[in-house]
Amino acid sequence: MSNEIPFEEALTKLEDIVKKMDDPSVSLEESMKLYKEGLELSTYCTKTLDKATLTIEQIQQKAQGMPDSSESA
Repeated sequence: MSNEIPFEEALTKLEDIVKKMDDPSVSLEESMKLYKEGLELSTYCTKTLDKATLTIEQIQQKAQGMPDSSESA
């Protein structure tokens, strides 16, 4: 995604897309657009969560007096 949006907003948009795609009245063309947007949002959310997890792990390592992975190169 070119424009970074808050994680919570991306997740809400993703949930809305899932609801729309469950609607049988949505056309195939619209479903394809929604699928593409949903995939981009899902990727963005996953990457954001991965970064948050890494940050938390680094904070925990520092709190325990262990060097983090970025310091051991």
